[in-house]
Amino acid sequence: MRTIALALTGASGLPYGLRLLECLLAADVRVWLLYSQAAQLVAKQELDMVLPVQPREAQRLFAERFGAREGQLSVFGVQDWYAPLASGSNPPDAYVICPCSMGTLARVAAGLADDLIARAADVVLKEGRKLVLVPRETPFSAIHLENMLRLSRAGAVILPPSPGFYHHPQGVADLVDFVVARILDQIGVPHALVRPWGEPPGSD
Repeated sequence: MRTIALALTGASGLPYGLRLLECLLAADVRVWLLYSQAAQLVAKQELDMVLPVQPREAQRLFAERFGAREGQLSVFGVQDWYAPLASGSNPPDAYVICPCSMGTLARVAAGLADDLIARAADVVLKEGRKLVLVPRETPFSAIHLENMLRLSRAGAVILPPSPGFYHHPQGVADLVDFVVARILDQIGVPHALVRPWGEPPGSD
């Protein structure tokens, strides 16, 4: 079973991260989930959702909500240095930070592995695995852009949540799915969220 790590941080855009979590579990991959304290604030603000402080509670919540199988979902605290993704001896196949705050992006770009979110990114980069950052900010300052360029040169994928409209979205959920589909494409997880460009209706 492939293992995908997913971190939720304190940028706007929690609907992208939670939809991605749902799709990963539906695709029968193993998910290692972690989220920052700032992400808890954003979840309350954007979704009126309380993200539990305790990882076990969060694991139970999301497993029930998205129908995860036994052992498919593991949730870790951001200071859990015994978590598998803290070491290069047990890296995930891919790691997505969605949404990715500018603070998190800056810490990863500078190699400041001061919590598990940043340490896991450090591990994934040094082990040559796929790292996808979904930065939700606008406009970008020169500092933001320089950090993104530095990470891109290090092998990370910078994937801002910029939905297209050629698929004729009917609502916000379709726009979210467009971005999630692009993330899934990057980490090689099959999906049927958005019809690929050039394929006629009904071809999927």
